[in-house]
Amino acid sequence: MSKKILVLPGDGIGPEIVAEAIKVLDTLRAEYGLEVEVEEALVGGAAIDATGSPLPEETLALAREADAVLLGAVGGPKWARLDISVRPEKGLLGLRSGLELFANLRPALLYPQLVEASTLKPDVVSGLDIMIVRELTGGIYFGEPRGIRKLEGGEKEGFNTLVYRESEIERIARVAFDIAAKREGRLCSVDKANVLEATELWREVVTRVGKEYAGVELSHMYVDNAAMQLVREPKQFDVLVTTNMFGDILSDCAAMLTGSIGMLPSASLGEGGKGMYEPIHGSAPDIAGQGTANPLATILSLSMLLRYSLGEPAMAARIDQAVDQVLDDGLRTPDIWSEGTTRVGTDSIGDAVVVALRYV
Repeated sequence: MSKKILVLPGDGIGPEIVAEAIKVLDTLRAEYGLEVEVEEALVGGAAIDATGSPLPEETLALAREADAVLLGAVGGPKWARLDISVRPEKGLLGLRSGLELFANLRPALLYPQLVEASTLKPDVVSGLDIMIVRELTGGIYFGEPRGIRKLEGGEKEGFNTLVYRESEIERIARVAFDIAAKREGRLCSVDKANVLEATELWREVVTRVGKEYAGVELSHMYVDNAAMQLVREPKQFDVLVTTNMFGDILSDCAAMLTGSIGMLPSASLGEGGKGMYEPIHGSAPDIAGQGTANPLATILSLSMLLRYSLGEPAMAARIDQAVDQVLDDGLRTPDIWSEGTTRVGTDSIGDAVVVALRYV
């Protein structure tokens, strides 16, 4: 039975990079018999322009019907003056909550061909392979009450609420422990339990769940130290699990260890395998339309989609091998270019992956 993928190109460079991933998907369908149906819809700024909403009801309905969602990027200065409640990013948050996507997987993998692209010394980052598991639908991004109010005297005060229930912590902990059990068996839980009661509970629940995973070594680290350690000695980590906000920050920090944020995919998973897949970078409106954006993170997000939501690990492996071959061939978009390699554009990288697919 054919599976359904909803494609949401979004804003900025989103349509450009998603187009290259669709080339790869079409090749898998035509040459390797992958059975999928593809629909496209609006989200973010593009949806605001067309409908007035960053997440039209039609888009959310299609996302709920699909087996997986492939997203480009949302946002840009064009919509920055809108009220925060209707900005493009609300479309992304609405998809996560509407689809109940509670587990965000963000791999930070350094390809050996890109060691020199990292700003850290090669001996510090060579062989880097970290998985960050971020809780995605709770915490301070969704907690209530929130808002901006006027105090006595007229001064304004902004406020947000950091809140986690035991059940929310337990389910993300289980995802992280399961992943660690299939890797090197080491899980580091990141919190700020010395000053935040919500993460004191986080540590308590993760510790309790950990007793069920005898094969996984559990450690705990405060978030400020974790940020320092990611730069100082990143290879000490195997899997990290943390809250929504801490995961947002640490995953971008880890991304730069790999040389470019343009190389890193992500998966946001719910119960039963449904997921949304996207590159971790933003919409990069400053380079939109120039044909220089790196589509490899989006192509690798498609690989994760095939592996986690569609149950097609062999197809996913083909994409991974093809990307590796393209890097071996020395083709680079500007963000990962270095002396001795060939600078090419967005569509050329996509075409090269398609060609490599035919030989893996």
